[in-house]
Amino acid sequence: MSSHTEQTVSDNDREIAEFSAPGTESRIAEIDEKWPRIAELLDRRQLSGILLRRHENIAWATAGAVEARVAIPSETAITSLLLLRDGRKYYLAPNNEAARLADEEFAGLGYEAVIASWYENDLNAVRGIVSNGAIGTDSATEGLISISLAPLRTPLTTGEIARLRWLAQHTAEATATALTELKPGMTEYEMSAAVAAPLIAQGILPTVLLMAADNRIYKYKHAVSRGAVLDRYGMLNLCARKWGLAVSITRFIHFGPPPQQLVDAFAACAVVNARLLHASRAGITAAELFTVAKEAYRDTGFAGEEELHHQGGPIGYIEREWVATPAGNQTLTASEALAWNPSIRGAKVEDTALLQNGSIDVLTKTPSLPEMQNTIEGVAYPAANVLIR
Repeated sequence: MSSHTEQTVSDNDREIAEFSAPGTESRIAEIDEKWPRIAELLDRRQLSGILLRRHENIAWATAGAVEARVAIPSETAITSLLLLRDGRKYYLAPNNEAARLADEEFAGLGYEAVIASWYENDLNAVRGIVSNGAIGTDSATEGLISISLAPLRTPLTTGEIARLRWLAQHTAEATATALTELKPGMTEYEMSAAVAAPLIAQGILPTVLLMAADNRIYKYKHAVSRGAVLDRYGMLNLCARKWGLAVSITRFIHFGPPPQQLVDAFAACAVVNARLLHASRAGITAAELFTVAKEAYRDTGFAGEEELHHQGGPIGYIEREWVATPAGNQTLTASEALAWNPSIRGAKVEDTALLQNGSIDVLTKTPSLPEMQNTIEGVAYPAANVLIR
């Protein structure tokens, strides 16, 4: 690691440490920065308030302070936020969770607690506060108006970018280390544990663990671990989350020289990835990006591969905010995280990158591992290659 990189990492770690303290000025400033987006939604939909139950929206609205996850697979938290048009903010908590939420999640955030018995319907409390006004919600609830906060979650704020960089760097380091420690004879379950353990030790939650060995990599696009034993070819494919934000990364190892068709497939995936990154600019649509991938596969001699698996898209408070499709009308904003994942049978390139100020920065680079590079109009786009042992 260069001295410049070490300095950047050190500065980022200090910034994250300062931000992570409860009620810090930077966190409150970010929450305030996001309020106009919420207020505009309330005005446009003529809502008196909005009830947020989903993890991604609670984390976003609280600048990563509140990740009230108990059951890991659950889409909703053990608390809800009630944000009113007049600026008042509440969190709804069952009595058995109230003390911890007050101490560890909402301290210094300016929220008022609304506590009820663990078996009561919290909508009674919501109605008592809002009275007869219309209420929106991000989780389908009878009597409330369903809304989506996905468009509000971009562009990314300065604080979100700092946290994303930290998360990407630490996830990439754990992945690279785990890859170099893989050995023939390990099971896919052991491969999952090898990368998950160091992440969990840093408070990072793995949310996708697709570890695969040998033929299963060629056969399946999403090779969920099933205990196969690694012989010659191994894949670590994961998503990881902290402060509500998520990153994606995939890396491969091959024991002995890989077959030429696999080498060619990786080279083509790197070209598709570079084309997608180069095209990822504010205002481009999902459909236009899909066309970029389609044409790149054709130009590299792998026409039609875009039909066999999604190509990825923006990543943020969920593992993919949207994916590029032939008719997709979503558009990129000026500041977004991206996770393209072009794949050809047995090969894939996947990293988390940042689009900011019209340029691309790959955040999950692993300099200790082999790398490919494609240059488009003078801009170089790196992609990880297979580690050969």
